[in-house]
Amino acid sequence: MSQNLDSIAFKWFAAFNEHNLEKLLSLYDDKAQHYSPKLKVRNPETNGLISGKDALRSWWQDAFERLPSLRYEVKSLTSNEYRVFMEYIRRVDGEPDMMVAEILSIENNKIIFSKVYHG
Repeated sequence: MSQNLDSIAFKWFAAFNEHNLEKLLSLYDDKAQHYSPKLKVRNPETNGLISGKDALRSWWQDAFERLPSLRYEVKSLTSNEYRVFMEYIRRVDGEPDMMVAEILSIENNKIIFSKVYHG
């Protein structure tokens, strides 16, 4: 099972690095939730947490438009039957690289919750 979750994580990275919003959203459950410290800073009213594909679409569309060079470099994946812990480097031209950890919680081959940690 964890190999399947790894494949979801690799699809996630591919979609993100292509800035392919629809491919990225297809990996998420319709009611998925996403938490990020950057969300909390850019959209304080969310307190860092958004729910549902419409909110996810708006968040990532904004990121892709603001940061056309945004890309992630995978450093490690650790998974079990329920979640994948991903470590990656966030790269944006003109900004210092940032080490990021993110957990994807997965049910029925769809991401139901994701939480970002910045290092």
